[in-house]
Amino acid sequence: MPPIIDVQHLRKVYTVSEREAGLGAALRSLVRRQHRQVVAVDDVSFQVSPGEIIGFLGPNGAGKTTTLKMMAGLLYPTAGHLRILGHEPHRRSAAYLRQMTLVMGQRNQLTWDIPAVDSFDLVRAIYDIPPAIYRQTLDELVALLDIGNLIRKPVRNLSLGERMKCEIAGALLHRPTVLFLDEPTIGLDITAQRAIRAFIAEYNQRHNATIMLTSHYMADVEALAQRIIVIHHGTLLFDGALGDLVQRFSPHKTIKIQLEDAEASLEGVAHVVERSGGQVTLRIPKEETPRVTSHLLAQVAVRDMTIEDPTIEEVIEQVFNQPRDKAQEAVS
Repeated sequence: MPPIIDVQHLRKVYTVSEREAGLGAALRSLVRRQHRQVVAVDDVSFQVSPGEIIGFLGPNGAGKTTTLKMMAGLLYPTAGHLRILGHEPHRRSAAYLRQMTLVMGQRNQLTWDIPAVDSFDLVRAIYDIPPAIYRQTLDELVALLDIGNLIRKPVRNLSLGERMKCEIAGALLHRPTVLFLDEPTIGLDITAQRAIRAFIAEYNQRHNATIMLTSHYMADVEALAQRIIVIHHGTLLFDGALGDLVQRFSPHKTIKIQLEDAEASLEGVAHVVERSGGQVTLRIPKEETPRVTSHLLAQVAVRDMTIEDPTIEEVIEQVFNQPRDKAQEAVS
């Protein structure tokens, strides 16, 4: 099956002006303005199959939103090849726009002073959705998102979580098959986050939708994404399963033990991360796990022991903290 999203050597470079502070610098900039090049996305390539949910991860400023905006057709690529559903997004053809949507958690598309249902009717007119299909789709979205008592209230009277549900409903009224979701749960409480995650999963199942999801909440990614793509300093750093990311970027395990003797020495056994009385946390290379655990059980009186992989948050933090040169080494 051919990919629904095909990104090859995508690159985006911004030209930004800059000047020193002060009146003199401001006057000089009127005659001779200084510019510099900022590389936001640098040689990124990947493909996505129909129906996949991709977790698109990276720290702030990594190039995630820039990439999504190029895929949505809002930005023109500096270089590279980009085709989605057989279209070049930057051409913004009506056929492409009818099949995709971009939801940004920090942006509003609903009109603030009128009920959401009135904005929905405007969407219906823009996309020329037949009334019967519009009614059917709206009823489905209202039921899935549980917003039947919200869509007739002015948007300004809705809580953040309620508004986000209505924003998502409005973005899906034309039944897109490709969804770009940029931080859809940002700022929401746990209950609202879970509700939106459940909706995204259900929409994916019902319509075989292809979804690119960015989020700083790892619970979103773990619950929804079968595959993750990590972008760092504008460069593709990782593309694969979440478990493979842990294996690649965190070659350690954590051992937590409860000692019978709180004063027992562990010198030379493993790196002690934390020690509080008889409770000790060790960090060891994964390949050393059998040897260290055998040594502990044979040489030290252990009341209890647990062996854990690092949390996905810890792994992601380790990945994001890499400097640019280390990130480029990881790609190569």
